[in-house]
Amino acid sequence: MTTKVEPDQREPWLDSRLRGNDGYLLLSPSRKQKVDSTLAGNDFARVGQRLASSTTTQKPVTIANLESSAIIRARILHAGVDMKTKSNLTNISIISVAALTLIALAIAIAGNRMGMAQQAPAAPGPQLAEARFKNIQALKGIPADQLIPAMQFISSSLGVECEYCHVRGAFDKDDKQKKKIARKMILMELAINKDNFQGHTVVTCNSCHRGAAEPMGIPIIAEVAPKPMPGGPNAAGTNPAAVPAGPTADQILDKYVQAVGGADAMQKITSRMEKGTLTGFGPGSIPVEIYAKAPDKRLSVTHTPRGESSTAYDGQEGWMSGFGPPREVTGGELENMKLDADLNFAADMKKLFVQFRPRPAEKVGDRDAYLIFGLRRGQPPVKLYFDEQSGLLVREVQYVETPLGRNPTQIDFADYRDADGVKVPFRWTVARPLGRFTIQVDQIQQNVAIDDEKFAKPPAPPPPPAGQKPPAP
Repeated sequence: MTTKVEPDQREPWLDSRLRGNDGYLLLSPSRKQKVDSTLAGNDFARVGQRLASSTTTQKPVTIANLESSAIIRARILHAGVDMKTKSNLTNISIISVAALTLIALAIAIAGNRMGMAQQAPAAPGPQLAEARFKNIQALKGIPADQLIPAMQFISSSLGVECEYCHVRGAFDKDDKQKKKIARKMILMELAINKDNFQGHTVVTCNSCHRGAAEPMGIPIIAEVAPKPMPGGPNAAGTNPAAVPAGPTADQILDKYVQAVGGADAMQKITSRMEKGTLTGFGPGSIPVEIYAKAPDKRLSVTHTPRGESSTAYDGQEGWMSGFGPPREVTGGELENMKLDADLNFAADMKKLFVQFRPRPAEKVGDRDAYLIFGLRRGQPPVKLYFDEQSGLLVREVQYVETPLGRNPTQIDFADYRDADGVKVPFRWTVARPLGRFTIQVDQIQQNVAIDDEKFAKPPAPPPPPAGQKPPAP
C-alpha cells in the first residue's frame, strides 16, 4: 500500500527544498525503509494528523502482518494525538482509547493466528554498501546500489576522476591522503544536514567546490555582468500582472502529442532500429546502433576500438556491459532508464508521471521553450522543455538521488524528421557535469522484427584461470 500525500499535507521541506529550481521529491528518500506498508517516519504523523482532524470515522490502514498492524496503528493514532494536544483534548482521549482498543484487538487476533501457524519471516532489506564493497567507512548503512552514484556525485562536484582519491585497480586501499580527507568531508556534510536541515540533502560537495578540486572560498568576479537570479527584482515572472499566463501543462502535452504525429500514428509503431555515429569521446566518430521495441524495451550498442559497450532495458531490468562483466542498473538510474525505453513516450507521459507543474519559460539555445516539471513518487522531478513554436520536446533533464546530492543528466533533442508518419529526433546530445556526447542517426527502420532476446542481459564471462589476473577495466 502506498501513502498518498496531498499537496496541503506535505512537509514544508518537500515544497520549499528547490535546489536551483530542480524541484522536489514527492516522498523523501529517507522514507525508503518500509514497515510492512510504505508508511514510515513522518508519514505516520501525516496520517495521524488526518485521523485526529477528521470528524468522521476513518477507514483503518490495512496491513498484512497483524502484529505490525498494532504497532503501526498505534503510531499513526499517537501522532495524531500529539498534533491535537494544544487544540482539542477531547479528541486526544477518543483517539487514545481507539489506539489501545486497536492494539488489544490486533494482538489478540495475531496471537490466535500464531497459535495456528508460524508467522512468515520479514522480507530481507537491500544489500548494504559495506556488504558488497571492501573498506566502506563514511557511507556505511547506505544501499549498495547507491555507492557508485554517490562517487559519481563527488567526481562531478570536484571535477576529478576516480584516481584523485583511489588507487587504480585497488579502490579499497587507503594509500592516498585525499581519500582520508574525503571521508572527513562526507561526515561533515552529513552532520551539517542532520543538525540544520532535518537530514535533507541541502548542503553538498558542490555547495563549496563548484566543479573545482579546492573549495571556492572567495566570490568570483565575473567577466561579464551576471544574469539576474531567479526570484530577484529583475527576474522574469516575478510580477504576475506583467507576465501573461502561459498554456497549462495539459495544453503543452497535448500539443506535443500532435506535433509528433498524434496518438494513433504513434501506436502503429511497434519497433525502431537506428544506426548512426557517436561523437564526443576522443577524435573521430564511433558507430552506434539503437534498438527499441514497444512498449518499453531499448538497447544501444556502441562499437568502440576496445570492443562493444551496451546499455539496455528489457522491460523489467536494466544492465550495462563493456570492458568487463555486465552490471545491473538499479535505483534512480533504472527509473530514468524506464523513461528512455518507452517507445511512445509522448503518448504515455501522463501514465509515466503522477503530476505536471508548469514553470516560467526558458531559453534552449536561441529558442523559447515551455518548461514543465514531471513528478514521480519517490523520485526527483524531470524537467521537460517544449519548443514554443513546434511543440516538440527539445530538452529533458533527469536526476539521480544519491546520499550526497543529485546527479544531473541533460538530453537535448534536435533534427526532428518524419518517419512513417511520426516525428523522430535524428540527433540528441547527452550532457553530464564531466562531459557530453552526441548521437547522429543516419538510418532508421520501423516496425521491423526484433527478438526479445536481444535485450536480455548477457551472462557474466567465466573467471580467469587460476593465477591469471582479470583484464584491467
